[in-house]
This record gives sequence, structure tokens and C-alpha cells, in this order.
Amino acid sequence: MKIKILNKSKNNIPKYQTEGSSGMDLQANLDEKIVLKSLDRALIPTGIYIELPLGYEAQIRARSGLALKKGLSLPNGIGTIDSDYRGELKVIVVNLGKEDIEINHGDRIAQLVVIKYERADIEVVNELENTSRQDGGFGHTGV
Repeated sequence: MKIKILNKSKNNIPKYQTEGSSGMDLQANLDEKIVLKSLDRALIPTGIYIELPLGYEAQIRARSGLALKKGLSLPNGIGTIDSDYRGELKVIVVNLGKEDIEINHGDRIAQLVVIKYERADIEVVNELENTSRQDGGFGHTGV
């Protein structure tokens, strides 16, 4: 499966860092650094545009090292890029740490994972099949 990438940034195109990596690193494309204070959010441009085949989505995910070491996370958990979106990939970040986080041009701020998906056919019914679980959730199996 191939995706088309248009690079309007001053960085290299996203790439996998190892042979076993599922995500490609996205880099900040900035004219000047951004400083995030604790709990601040920002929209970080990447200068990257993609074209995905129908039946695929791209997910923007946090980088675990930045989340652990600095508290840099994504407030929406995972960002979804639909196959018909052609705009610039931008990353919403939040500083969940106590210290300021400085984001500079070229910093690897998130990762891009391409996923195959299926669209569901919706069937409206009057009731659902019973299961042993039923509506148990939110810790119903214990802590």
C-alpha cells in the first residue's frame, strides 16, 4: 500500500525510525519556537500533506518518550486523518507536565500510523442479543 506525501515543510518527509516501527515521526514545521506552559495547548504545523487510498485512515499519536519525560500529549488521544482530507497535517498538543515544554523547528512531536478500516452497514433493531456481560462496564470486572 502506498500513500502520497506532499512536503511543504523545511524538514525531511516522515519516516519509520526502525524496521519494526508502526509509526512515522512527524516533525514541527515552525518559524519560531513555541513554549507550552503547564496545561497549555497548541496546534503545531508539520508542512506535510498526504493522500490515502479509500479504506485507510492515518492516526496521529503521541510519542511515548515525550509523554513520559516531558508530559507532552495529545488532548484528543488520537487524531484521525480521513482518506479524503487533503489539508496540512497539524498536531494538537498539550503539556500535562509541571515544567514548560519548548517545541523547536524539526522536533519530532508525534507519530503517524496508517490503518486499514472497514465501514459498517447500520441495521436498526428493536433489541440486541443478550451476553453474559450485558451493560457491565467501568470496572465491573474488578480493579
